[in-house]
Amino acid sequence: METVKFDEKIEMPIMEAFYSLQGEGYYAGRPAYFIRLAGCDIGCVWCDVKESWTVQQKQIKSINSIVEKCVTSKTNFVVITGGEPAMYDISYLVDALQKNKMEVAIETSGAYQLSSQIDWYCFSPKKFKFPCDEAYKRADELKIIVFNKSDLRWAEKHAEKVNNKCILYLQAEWSKREIITPLIIEYAKTNIKWKISLQTHKYLDIP
Repeated sequence: METVKFDEKIEMPIMEAFYSLQGEGYYAGRPAYFIRLAGCDIGCVWCDVKESWTVQQKQIKSINSIVEKCVTSKTNFVVITGGEPAMYDISYLVDALQKNKMEVAIETSGAYQLSSQIDWYCFSPKKFKFPCDEAYKRADELKIIVFNKSDLRWAEKHAEKVNNKCILYLQAEWSKREIITPLIIEYAKTNIKWKISLQTHKYLDIP
């Protein structure tokens, strides 16, 4: 495997970056510039971007160039995702974006402590690497990916631990959506603290 080194103060490993709409969770439908960082050690078997797990030298980009592309888009909202973005010290990237009047969200498994003051913390815990305590305290939204019925009990365990302002979402794993979606609809109807998150970008066939 390629060994890649970079300076997190001025560079980040970028798998892809693009302008689209947020497809999931609280900000679904909002225009957003997405920065997908390369690198992940969580290893979800159903991950739909497994190509984001590794880092290549050619993916290392300067923070200045990343921010410039965000600024030239039409949005004021940036989503940092992965991979697992909290593996890195993203504080320099976040600071640069916020100085350019960008609202910054992160999508993370919560497995690592976050190094920056983010505007929106989307916490999506995974069974393959346990979250840290900080994730429960900082989460603005808890998004549980439901792969099978037992995941609903697992979701409740996390819901018990998040702060009382956190918004709770259940989201069907895409490949099992036809089976799981009716299940989580009925569950939400009888457990009204939960909302349903849809992957609207996939229904709309956009990035």
